[in-house]
Amino acid sequence: MMFHKEEFFMPEYTEDHARAGINAPLPKIECFKNLFKNYEITISIPEFTSVCPRTGLPDFGTITIRYVPNRWCVELKSLKMYILAYRNLGIFYENAVNRILRDFVKVSKPIRAVVIGEFNVRGGMKSVIEASYPSKPTYKKSKS
Repeated sequence: MMFHKEEFFMPEYTEDHARAGINAPLPKIECFKNLFKNYEITISIPEFTSVCPRTGLPDFGTITIRYVPNRWCVELKSLKMYILAYRNLGIFYENAVNRILRDFVKVSKPIRAVVIGEFNVRGGMKSVIEASYPSKPTYKKSKS
């Protein structure tokens, strides 16, 4: 049996669903001057919520941010307000994790950072999404 490429995509998911929440306005993440070098900060947010842009159902999970600060540390109250704004935002898991990393890096300019989203079981599956800065290298398949 042959399949056409289009058959692998669910027609009920649109480009609007795919892009939902990526550029929605969110509260500003603030920073303060870092006074030390060579240490890592881990922030765990066990009550992250957002909304599936297609179904409107809530998504729940834990967001973990690990970073090595350079000149700036992220101020936690502003980060909390930023994360709380996802509560009613329609955005896919993958986009939420990558957007959090993008916004976090843009303001804090860390030496390195990783954002991990560990989402609760839904439909018998659990998703863990990890995004890192700088980006991990992509590997090319060897020619054989």
